[in-house]
Amino acid sequence: MKKLLGMTLLLIMLVVAICTFQWFTHPDHSITFLSSVNLCNLAQRIGLLGIYALGAGIVILSGGIDLSIGSVMAFVGVAVAMLTVAGWNPFVASALVVLCCVLLGCWHGFLVGRIKLQPFIATLASLLLLRGLARGIPNGIAQTISHEPFAFLGNGSYLGIPITFWLLIIIALILGFLMNFTVYGRYLYAIGRNAEAVRYSGIKVNRVRTLAFVICAVLAGVAGVLELSLNHEIQPAQSALMYEMWAIAAAVLGGCSLRGGEGSVLGVIIGAMLIRVMDNGMNLVGVSSEWQWAVIGVIVLGGVIADAAYKLRAANKT
Repeated sequence: MKKLLGMTLLLIMLVVAICTFQWFTHPDHSITFLSSVNLCNLAQRIGLLGIYALGAGIVILSGGIDLSIGSVMAFVGVAVAMLTVAGWNPFVASALVVLCCVLLGCWHGFLVGRIKLQPFIATLASLLLLRGLARGIPNGIAQTISHEPFAFLGNGSYLGIPITFWLLIIIALILGFLMNFTVYGRYLYAIGRNAEAVRYSGIKVNRVRTLAFVICAVLAGVAGVLELSLNHEIQPAQSALMYEMWAIAAAVLGGCSLRGGEGSVLGVIIGAMLIRVMDNGMNLVGVSSEWQWAVIGVIVLGGVIADAAYKLRAANKT
């Protein structure tokens, strides 16, 4: 709870700082950050990041990591675009391809649970394989689709709020219920803290972890569909590149411990908001986008150091 309150306070302070800077630097005292266009664009980007960051957060809670998120999004985008060009309805193609992501999650669970590979290695292999397939199958050629109802997913809005943000709210409510009011959620937290103790108590640890990987893969697939809908095209080599780092950063910044067993759905969403507000603020105040990678590095490092300091302080108290 303390972490959540701290991140919320940091988010508020960041918004105030951006608005104050713009107030003093614009002769007409205008605040572009608070414009309806900017807020709508910001909500759209928060929605997209929040969806696949929630998947990363679920896996981190179980004590694992998933590095394949960006490649999953790129592969899903390429597959849906190629099927659409071949004559498929994009909604049917999207449903089919996202359903295939369940198999990917099961594969990751099998490699980690049965073969005993480290999650880092298992998902790194998928990162390379899926990115290679996304680039190789279309021969590196960008895939473009034109379908107005499908484009509404990524670009449309309802009641003035982008569809991607509405989807984030729906997914967050489902995952929030799953994590806080079901046996699976309690098992997942327990496995993240001490998997061996949970295994000795008779709980099927591999099944719980596999479901975490499935959720992550499916959410990455959904995000890949939304990314395609938003941009109307997919660049196999560049699309969703390094998005897994943004997802992990959002989860860590939102209070998820890389040791596992700590974090919340709301925390991950706040983490996604922090990253997007920070990114948006950098653009508005004139900071080059080339510094984004440095920012994400500072975010991850700061989150890890804060978590280690919190653990050390708790240990000293006991």
